[in-house]
Amino acid sequence: MKPYKKVDASDIAFFEEIIPGRVMHGENISVDYSRDEMLEYGTFMPEAVLIAKETQEISNIMRYCNEKRIPVTPRGTGTGLCGGCVPIEGGIVLALDKMNRVLEVDTKNMTATVEPGLMLLDFPKHLEGTGLFYPPDPGEKTATIGGNAMTNAGGMRAVRYGVTRDYILGMEMVLPDGEIITLGGKTVKTSSGYSLLQLMIGSEGTLGILTKLIVKLIPEPKESVSLLIPFDDLDNCINAVPSVLACGCEPTAVEFMEREVIATAETYLGKQFPDSSADAYLLVRLDGASDEALNPSIEALTDTLLSLGARDVLLADTDDRKESIWNPRGAFLEAINNSTPSMDECDVVVPRDKIAQFVRKSIEIGKENSIRLCSFGHAGDGNLHIYVCKDDLSEDVWKPLVQKVMQELYDYAKKLGGEVSGEHGIGHAKRDFLLESVGDRQMQLMSGIKKLFDPNEILNPGKVVLP
Repeated sequence: MKPYKKVDASDIAFFEEIIPGRVMHGENISVDYSRDEMLEYGTFMPEAVLIAKETQEISNIMRYCNEKRIPVTPRGTGTGLCGGCVPIEGGIVLALDKMNRVLEVDTKNMTATVEPGLMLLDFPKHLEGTGLFYPPDPGEKTATIGGNAMTNAGGMRAVRYGVTRDYILGMEMVLPDGEIITLGGKTVKTSSGYSLLQLMIGSEGTLGILTKLIVKLIPEPKESVSLLIPFDDLDNCINAVPSVLACGCEPTAVEFMEREVIATAETYLGKQFPDSSADAYLLVRLDGASDEALNPSIEALTDTLLSLGARDVLLADTDDRKESIWNPRGAFLEAINNSTPSMDECDVVVPRDKIAQFVRKSIEIGKENSIRLCSFGHAGDGNLHIYVCKDDLSEDVWKPLVQKVMQELYDYAKKLGGEVSGEHGIGHAKRDFLLESVGDRQMQLMSGIKKLFDPNEILNPGKVVLP
């Protein structure tokens, strides 16, 4: 296929006609548009940045770019960790963060209709007083709901409530040729042919551009408590997870963390964690209708954990106590990033009964390669985050070593029946690992789907699958 067209003065003039005052090019483009949160994957400057506010604008832009074969990379707030929103082929970045309205909250159907640029931290404000809430809870609250949909983000409440995919009922999309389509709606089930809606979720902007979402809401729990459980032994800590899930207390979140990560967060935040003396911790959240309704679950969980070797079970039942636990947990990524000049992440997911094996193996891999690995994650659904830290390694040592370590981590995850990504997506950084994980035939099918939707290969090229 012929090379992509470079953006020139005539293209800029056309874009200015469509969205006057919202076109950046040349030296006016901020370097932020060349990267995401994981700087290890490089920077790629776009030739133009277009700030969209309406669906029809996007339709006109896509129709033009498809005819000219100008690559288009959709972008939210750029909080990704796999290079999914960076323009590796140049062209234009289509910024969607200004499309951030809540268009409707329908309390009768228990849905909300929102634009893709709405940040997670802003969504709850629009639901106040309705008695409803949106359960998906990824750690990065400045991420957009559209970005979450395009990576099928999970988060800390996934163990009870599920992931983003479970809450999307409908969407409006602009296809690469500019056509606007509507998938799904407010109905809660359908058997109407192939589910293109489900296909779009997790597609990372490679098949179409999301312009509107209809999401499911559920009744908000009246009360919640959090329990911090220190363990002197790492194996006992992780091996306790299946029993926590099976004890009948229906936890909302079950998080795993090591002492080293907590110490890093303490340094970063300048605040002490409630307990930082144990080797490993579980952090469990319980939701319920009242304090009284939660008491049996707290008692059952406490008895279970103490019988499995927990040093203690610390109850956080006030806002201040909850914040003292969850704020450091939410800052783990930033804290690790702040502690090292560069890092790479393994967003692996394994069967829940294999979590302990994988964590033990990751520690072995770190020691064998004399490199610092920090781990934490969603123990309740088997999704662990392993960060490989450069620290004082020279660049010529770091580059081959981090690739070797990542390969060993992914190889072991595959051996345990795991997958390459639990919630952060593939982007361009994890394409090779995806191929190894799913094999040639599945990759051929994915490539065929991509070509059907985007025959000119202009939409987020180089991500997830290669042509």
